[in-house]
Amino acid sequence: MMRKIFGGKAPNYISNPRWVIPRKGFVPAYLRTYETDKHILEEKVEQALQVLQRCEVCPRNCRINRLENKTAVCRTGRYAYVASAFPHFGEEDCLRGWRGSGTIFFSFCNLKCVFCQNFDISWEGNGIIATPTELARVMISLQKQGCHNINFVTPEHIVPQIMEAIPLAIEMGLRLPIVYNTSAYDSFHSLEIMDGIVDVYMPDFKFWDRKLSFYYMAAEDYPDVARAAIREMHRQVGPLRFDQEGLALRGVLVRHLVMPNQVAGTREIFRFLAGEISRDTYINIMDQYRPEGRVLKVPQKYENIGRRTIRAEYEEALKIAYEEGLYRFDVRWMH
Repeated sequence: MMRKIFGGKAPNYISNPRWVIPRKGFVPAYLRTYETDKHILEEKVEQALQVLQRCEVCPRNCRINRLENKTAVCRTGRYAYVASAFPHFGEEDCLRGWRGSGTIFFSFCNLKCVFCQNFDISWEGNGIIATPTELARVMISLQKQGCHNINFVTPEHIVPQIMEAIPLAIEMGLRLPIVYNTSAYDSFHSLEIMDGIVDVYMPDFKFWDRKLSFYYMAAEDYPDVARAAIREMHRQVGPLRFDQEGLALRGVLVRHLVMPNQVAGTREIFRFLAGEISRDTYINIMDQYRPEGRVLKVPQKYENIGRRTIRAEYEEALKIAYEEGLYRFDVRWMH
């Protein structure tokens, strides 16, 4: 039975037995891997550090030695920077539940979204260095606070640092599902390392057009990378599934931000998800776009996205999703 806090109004695809994993007996992916053979984690850490030595952690392929604290596009060297960590109640209901999603916001980013809602974190890098041990302790702290999961936000450029911390967190007693909250600008190397570690992948799919991806994010290859990344994520964990109380335990949850003037390529993105990933793809169609970051600083350059998304644009995106065959949409059902 779902908790009364959900008000009994959760969509039927949340409680449908097809999408339910009994909480009793559920083991997070990284613990299953550890219990099968803890040497697998050791090998993953070694593999991750090798990638960091001539950095191909993300599709930028800067090929600098970050083990020597060299930096390039993501401006992050040997150790991750953490901007904040807290129980987050603004995430999807299936993540935030009634005790919050244990979000760890990492500083800097491998994309340069001109409209970034977290400009002070992703562009300006507000935050402090965290060693693997310190990062593991942050995870344990969030678990002790009662969070339902550990939610890595903007992890694309610090996968090796996360991987170093996972075995330490296990030894400290970590038992929560791991959420990988990403722009989908992820490399094959990183997703290979995260295979058997991540329980819930939560990628954005931001833009379909290569030229617009370059203009708004400085990453012309973003659409190609995102398609490949989401395919791999789905291969690893499949469609999103929940426990009996509606909390996400395993699978892919795709976010798509509706942009002004249809610049995101919403129809093409939804057609790809339904036709090449799965009609069962769980998707959050978001209407909270607002001008931020460089869009505010240089408004004449970004006039086409210089306003909030209007209701009609959001409703059109929902209509398109239905037309393309998607049906599992995230909604607020928690009181």
